[in-house]
Amino acid sequence: MARPSYDVIVVGAGLHGLSCALNLAREGLKVVALDKDHPGRHASGVNAGGVRRLGRHEAELPLTMAALEIWHRIEQEVGDSCGFVACDQIKVAESGSEADTLQARLLRLRELGYDHEQWIDADELRRRVPAIAPHCVGAVLCAGDGSANPFRTVMAYRRAALSAGVEIRENCPALALSPAGSGWRVDTPQGPLDGGAVMNCAGTWGNTIARALGEPVPVTPAALMLMITERLAPFLKPVLGAAGRTLSFKQFDNGTLLIGGGHRGTAEPECNRSRVKMVGLSISAQTVGALFPQLADVRVVRSWAGLEGMMPDDIPVIGPSSRADGIYHAFGFCGHGFQLAPITGRIMADLLVRGHSGLPIEAFRIDRFAAADMAAMDTPEQRISA
Repeated sequence: MARPSYDVIVVGAGLHGLSCALNLAREGLKVVALDKDHPGRHASGVNAGGVRRLGRHEAELPLTMAALEIWHRIEQEVGDSCGFVACDQIKVAESGSEADTLQARLLRLRELGYDHEQWIDADELRRRVPAIAPHCVGAVLCAGDGSANPFRTVMAYRRAALSAGVEIRENCPALALSPAGSGWRVDTPQGPLDGGAVMNCAGTWGNTIARALGEPVPVTPAALMLMITERLAPFLKPVLGAAGRTLSFKQFDNGTLLIGGGHRGTAEPECNRSRVKMVGLSISAQTVGALFPQLADVRVVRSWAGLEGMMPDDIPVIGPSSRADGIYHAFGFCGHGFQLAPITGRIMADLLVRGHSGLPIEAFRIDRFAAADMAAMDTPEQRISA
C-alpha cells in the first residue's frame, strides 16, 4: 500500500499549527496535522487567553494589529466566538519612575506611527478601576483589545480545520525528518508520511526539528503558571497588568479571578510534563494583594502550568528554513502567541503558496541566532521526536 501523500505536513496541532493547517487547506492544499498528544494539551489550551496589543515588541506590532482585526470577526473565521470579549487592557504604574518608563514607550510608539496605547492619569485609572490601590499613579490603556477562552479557541480551530479537509492525527509524534524526492518524509508511530512541505509548529519542541535541520535556536522550555480564585462580586472589567511586576489579572463573568503573568513552574518537556511552584504562585498572589488590598484573603481554588518555548529576544521564529527548501517554522512564541495565532496561519500560508507575506517578518527569521548558536549538524536526516 502506498504511503499517504500530502501537500503539507504540519508538525504540532496546537493553536498555531491548526491555524496554519486551516489556512493552507483553504488555499486548496491537502494537509495533515500531527500532534504528539492532542490539540490544546500544552500552552495553546492553558494560557491566560489574552488578546492584546498592549506592550508588544516593536517587531510584533504589524502582526498584532492584523491579528486583532481577525479576532473582532473570529466567528466568521472559525464558526465560533471562541469566548472572545472585547475589553480594555491596562498596565498600571505604581511609581513615578514606572510612569516615566511607560510614557517613554508611548513616545517611541508615536515615532513608529502607532497610537493604540494611551496614558491615563491616576484619576482616570480609578474611574476605570475603582478598587485599585491608592498608591498607583497612572497607567497605559489599550482600548479594543480583549480576551478569549483558550481551549474553546483551540477546539474551534480544530473543527474548522477538519471541515476544511485537514486530517488531524493525534498521539502521532514526528520521529524523524528526511528528504524524499522533491519533498520530505516524516516518520511517525503510525507509519511514514510524505509531503511536499513541512511546517514546524511544535511549540516547546520546535527546536528539535530545527536542530535536525542544522539550524538550532536557543529555545528555553518554560512552565508558565496560572491560578483561579473563588467567585467574588464583580469589580474589574479590564484586563490588568503592571509596569513593575509580572502580572496578568482579570475577572470572569462568573466572578472568579485569573492570576498569571509569567512566573514559572518546573518545565519537564522530556517527560511531557510541567509542575507548579508554590513560591511563584505566592509572588503572583502578593502582587494582586498590593494592587487590590481587599483581595488579601481571597482563596485560590486551582492552579496549573503550561509548557511554552521562550526565546532570548522574546519574539518567535516565523518564516522559512534558512537551510532546507520546503521547511517552514512557527514556534517559540514566548508566552504571548495566543493573540497572534490567527495571523500566523495567514502568514505561513502566504509564504508557502505565494512565496512571500504582506506583513514584515524579517525580525522573526530563524537564522538571527546563527552566529552564536549554530551547531555542527550538516545533514537534515536526524532523529527528532516532536
